[in-house]
Amino acid sequence: MTRMMLGRISGLYGVRGWLKVFSYTRPITNILNYSPWQLYQQGQWQTLALCEGKTHGKGIIVRLETIQDRDQAAQLQDAEIAVNRSQLPRTPESEYYWADLIGLTVVNREDITLGQVAHLLETGANDVLVLKGERERLIPFVQDQVILDVDLVQGIIQVDWDDDFE
Repeated sequence: MTRMMLGRISGLYGVRGWLKVFSYTRPITNILNYSPWQLYQQGQWQTLALCEGKTHGKGIIVRLETIQDRDQAAQLQDAEIAVNRSQLPRTPESEYYWADLIGLTVVNREDITLGQVAHLLETGANDVLVLKGERERLIPFVQDQVILDVDLVQGIIQVDWDDDFE
């Protein structure tokens, strides 16, 4: 079973077991579309259903099943929130979840390996692949200009990027 990280428990809200959530989804309220949640903390996974959730200020608060008070909620502080990959909608062709790109090998037109995708950055203009290899490289995720092909099956991203570029 493949899990996709969607956010984390970032704090407590009130005395009735509500939790503050930091969402990685865009828009942030999309995290409320998925249940049950897989919560990961201290090397352990647990599954809890989302009972209700809503925006609160610039953030989100939620109530999870079996969490009735602040003390129970406190035990979930800093837990990572994931869902099963199968719960997410399929992406249109040429769109990808960031998690699908992490770990892929990046090669240029000359078939030179530039590194593996360690993570991505959101810059506003476009996303950026952060590669680890002989050195760290930052490559803009601009399809048809820099990104020539993404092959999830083979685990390869082909780019138009010179080996000498940082």
